[in-house]
Amino acid sequence: MDSQKIKSLAQTYAPEFVVVRRHLHQNPELSFQEYNTCAYLKEQLVSLGVTDIESVATTGLLATINGDKPGKTVLLRSDIDALPILEENKIDYASGNPGVMHACGHDAHSASLLLCAKILLELKGDFSGSVKLLFQPAEELSPGGAIKVMQEKAYVDLGRIPHIGQHVRPDMPVGKVGFRSGKFMASMDELFLTVKGKGGHAAMPEKLIDPVLISSHIIVAAQQLVSRMADPKVPSVLSFGKVIANGAINVIPDEVTIEGTFRTFDETWRKSALERLTKLVTTMAEAMGGSCELKINHGYPHLKNEALLTEDLRSHSQAYLGEENVEELDQWMAAEDFAYYSQQHPACFYMLGVGNVEKNIQSGLHTPTFNMDESALEIGGGLMAWLAIKTLSL
Repeated sequence: MDSQKIKSLAQTYAPEFVVVRRHLHQNPELSFQEYNTCAYLKEQLVSLGVTDIESVATTGLLATINGDKPGKTVLLRSDIDALPILEENKIDYASGNPGVMHACGHDAHSASLLLCAKILLELKGDFSGSVKLLFQPAEELSPGGAIKVMQEKAYVDLGRIPHIGQHVRPDMPVGKVGFRSGKFMASMDELFLTVKGKGGHAAMPEKLIDPVLISSHIIVAAQQLVSRMADPKVPSVLSFGKVIANGAINVIPDEVTIEGTFRTFDETWRKSALERLTKLVTTMAEAMGGSCELKINHGYPHLKNEALLTEDLRSHSQAYLGEENVEELDQWMAAEDFAYYSQQHPACFYMLGVGNVEKNIQSGLHTPTFNMDESALEIGGGLMAWLAIKTLSL
């Protein structure tokens, strides 16, 4: 397979999928609510000539493109949901759903995968095997759509096959892609603490059990989990981002609520850390006369890129884009439910540069001004088609 042939097709067809990306951007839907998005994506697949399309996880799709001869199978994954963010971009295709925005690039992921599908359909005679196109719902909301997809018979019947995922990165310039073998993204657990005491007048602390003070000690002491209990060689993050003590300048409340997250790259340590955290916060609150309840929403596991597959894809990407455009990535403490696939299959999740400083396109993911250089769609769609075909030929 000549990479120039794929590049030419990607360049020719990319403008069509800029239109698709803008439609999706203008019509975002939240996790587990992507009904119109799913219907639109199915229409696009049918219009391309894809005939094998199955519904998965209610609002997701699993489509199949077969080469002219039987062979191996590879799965390409895109996520399709948006975030509860009010968009601030002044663009013609800004979100038409107030308070909901494609601030993580899932519109671009979907458009790229559709462009990839169009290229693969045109090249059916040039490859053997099957490419599965997964448009997955609800990546942004735990427990995530991946775990639901993996329970579907259509998915289970695939067996153990390579999984490839692509994600936009605005801190990487357009034209670049990035890979990392091994542990790449962190696990993610959500923490919800309720600290209870006895409220009352702030001028009479001797008559109270102050949950605000208890909470302050808990927040500081809990950092021991990372600074003194974790193996320094295992990256760990414990952060509390929301504290509500609904009192007043002269009122101590009866309780305080705290919300946070714990992230790491080791599943054994993850389990141990959460057990230690539970013991720490409850005993500290009791020692100060109050109580603390910790509820843990167990989220995604850590994401690991299988070494052999990742190195193959890195090499193929260098052949497609040039060595100077393929970067080595650091570990990333963000979380992704693609991690579920990576725990059971040879998988690779790589980054696609979409930033452009000259065009002032550099806002981060999950911000109200996130946007992308749309020329990245041509690169993303073409590269995925190239990587799929090369993986089937291994």
